[in-house]
Amino acid sequence: MIEKLIDFICRGFGVLMVLCLGLMVLMVFGNVVLRYGFNSGITVSEELSRWLFVWMTFLGAVVGVIQHAHLGTDALISRLPLAGRKMCFLASHLLMLGVCWLMFDGALQQTRINMQSTSAVMEASMAWLYAPGMVFAVLAALALAHELWKFFTGQLTGSALIHVRESDDMPHGVVPGDDNTRQQRQEQA
Repeated sequence: MIEKLIDFICRGFGVLMVLCLGLMVLMVFGNVVLRYGFNSGITVSEELSRWLFVWMTFLGAVVGVIQHAHLGTDALISRLPLAGRKMCFLASHLLMLGVCWLMFDGALQQTRINMQSTSAVMEASMAWLYAPGMVFAVLAALALAHELWKFFTGQLTGSALIHVRESDDMPHGVVPGDDNTRQQRQEQA
């Protein structure tokens, strides 16, 4: 049930990221054509594109945390016994939760500071530029807490304790979260 909800959220964020990227391309390309072809332009194009990029980046980071799509190395952890893997898993998740708290606190402070400030062109509150940091921190912390819950209830096996993607594990054209990672192929063989 929870896994289906998480997959639904990731797919929804994927759609939002595609929409953000499409709008950014459309606005910037349209602005270039209008500026050089007709000596006019879309006033909000640059500013809105920048804001969409910030939101897209943080939503992508949430999906990356959920799907373990961030690159890393497992040279040490893969050689540890199960108890060592468990300690590293627990320590890394607690550290990441601490970073999520720092991220939330900093983004909240910036949001409060910039609540009354408005952007130059859109005249929207600058708090919207810092809000995605809070969204990321909350959603990433929930994802990490869910993994810790699975860890403490014994739902994670020894190989699932290594949440790292090597660059070899993600060939071009493979979507993170697919079952095509090198480690999974080796386990199946």
